Amino acid sequence: MTKTDQPIADVNSSYCKSKEKSIFFIGAGNVATHLSHALLRAGYKIKGVYSRTASSAQTLGDTLGCFWTINIEELLEADIYILSIKDSVLEELLSKVILVYPQAIFVHTAGSIPMSIFHGKVNKYGIFYPMQTFSKKRAVLFDNIPIFVESSDNEVAQILFSMAQSISSQVNFLDSDRRLRLHLASVLACNFANHCYTLAAQEMEKVGLPFEYLLPLIDETAKKVHELSPREAQTGPAVRYDQNVINKQLSLISETIKRDIYKMMSLSIHQNLHD
Repeated sequence: MTKTDQPIADVNSSYCKSKEKSIFFIGAGNVATHLSHALLRAGYKIKGVYSRTASSAQTLGDTLGCFWTINIEELLEADIYILSIKDSVLEELLSKVILVYPQAIFVHTAGSIPMSIFHGKVNKYGIFYPMQTFSKKRAVLFDNIPIFVESSDNEVAQILFSMAQSISSQVNFLDSDRRLRLHLASVLACNFANHCYTLAAQEMEKVGLPFEYLLPLIDETAKKVHELSPREAQTGPAVRYDQNVINKQLSLISETIKRDIYKMMSLSIHQNLHD
């Protein structure tokens, strides 16, 4: 059994006093904002915040009551550095952050970046991936948010697991390969579904109807998959591939990309249910 498959019951979160560890956040976006506040409420010491954007760094730093900066050279020494930034700049910033205090634990929060990004660069590292959609203007409760942890060694596993357990009741170890697949699934279930809401809102706007009319439908669709599998909950003209309805609706769509999405989605629904 690998450490990433280790049952939660085998983890003794009292093994280390993780709340005594100081944390420095690299990034001040949606995930960093919510996660830093959750850890602060749990009793952790947030030592500082770095962001390339002064307004973002200052806003988060001030609300946390901690040091903030836009200069990597000004980072303070901390026990744990949490990199919560765009995937495209993670490796670049990591190479600079590790120069501040190489003995620290370095963690990223990305769903799609493997833990191997740390290999050969630092000795202690890990993943702290809260699987949820975050927006700065909307509060979320961390208690039921699944957090997935991966680590370089057992000591780091204990620290990260204890930290995750202090803010969430759903904490699991997960290796990078499965986390990548999980992230793909979350994009399909969240980001793609939300984009469909956007497309639907555009169609409503064309005839002067409020998007709010769709909310009971959206809510019921989400509730159903708590009791039925997504496959069992599927309804609509694509299930039986009703070409009369499908063609009539396609005739209402003027945008090429939206028409293609409708066609491919309908075909995917039908084929998935009849394979």
